[in-house]
Order: sequence, then structure tokens, then C-alpha cells
Amino acid sequence: GEDGAKADKPYGGWIPRAAMDEIARIVGQPPVRVYEVATFYSMYLLAPVGKYLVQFCTTTPCWLCGSSDIVAAAEKHLKIHMGETTKDGLFTLMDVECLGACVNAPMVQINDDYYEDLTPERMVDILTALAEGKDIPAGSQTGRKCSMAIKGPTTLKELAEKTGVA
Repeated sequence: GEDGAKADKPYGGWIPRAAMDEIARIVGQPPVRVYEVATFYSMYLLAPVGKYLVQFCTTTPCWLCGSSDIVAAAEKHLKIHMGETTKDGLFTLMDVECLGACVNAPMVQINDDYYEDLTPERMVDILTALAEGKDIPAGSQTGRKCSMAIKGPTTLKELAEKTGVA
């Protein structure tokens, strides 16, 4: 996967059927058992993806906070839809179930990093910067620390101030 990401046309990071068959042989299970696992979990990819795999959480908390607008902005900017990869091989868009950052919704996971507290405009900024090879700080895009409330700490205020979180 890492070598494939550096290639002119990115490849790697996915499991072809021949590999699943070999995995089944190694672990002594029928191939269908491996297929079941590989098709159930979104972390297993069954086809090549772009250098940047953009996974959109559209589960209820993110949806209520505007994830559909984030998706629309990305699709419009990249001129592709969910499940598609840009012609240059840079971006693949994928709809996934909850990524577990509900308090900082809406959010996306790009490769291994979470980008939280998104707006449609910020989503486009992130995609543009990545296309230009720039690093984008992961985490809250509004400066929020960890999962604190939008208006700041609501409990353990003294500890938050002492540790520099507040």
C-alpha cells in the first residue's frame, strides 16, 4: 500500500480475490469466510483506491450536523461521486458508517487521519491542499481541543486550564 501510494498511478492497499483465497488457505478456512469478513468491514478494500481515500461519515450525528453538504461539496469540487476515483488517481470517495467522532461532527477520515468540525468550504480547502501536496493538520478544523464542547470545557475546568486544553 505504501509503495503503491508513491506510484504515478497509485495502487495497493486493497485485497484482490487471489489474496483472499491465499489467506483462507493459510488460516485453514473456506474462502467464503474470508470474503464475508472482507466485505463486511469498510477497512478492507476490494479494489484499488486513490492516493487519498476520503471516507465520509454520513451516520445520524454527522448527517444532522451537515455531512450531506460536505459530501456535495467534495463531489462537486472533484467532479466524481461516492465510490469513484478521480482520473488522476488522487482521490477516492467512500461512504462509511460511524467513525466514532460524533462529538466533532461532521467529519471525514482521509487515509489514517480524521478531519473534524468541517464546513463545505473547509472540505474543499483540504482537498485542494492535498492535491497540491500540502500537509493539512488533522483533527478539529475550528481549533477545538479533543472532544470538548464547542464553547469550551464544561467540567474539570481547572484541570483543562492547568493542562493547556482550555
